Amino acid sequence: MLSTNFLGMIGPWQIILILICLLGIIPTLIALIDILRNKFEGNNKLIWTLVVLFFNLLGAVLYFTIGKKQKIKLQ
Repeated sequence: MLSTNFLGMIGPWQIILILICLLGIIPTLIALIDILRNKFEGNNKLIWTLVVLFFNLLGAVLYFTIGKKQKIKLQ
């Protein structure tokens, strides 16, 4: 009985809000995993981690457009 009342309280706007939040979290997690698995020069790893954590989706987009070029390429 509790589950039917709970589902009755969730409307289409709440579902849309939940999907928007999930779509913002996934790129952030992918960016953080990529940052932590690769090497950067100096403090770039720390800086990119903080940018992605504080700016979430915008930070992830910035990392994928600018930060991926700053990785140290292993031979």
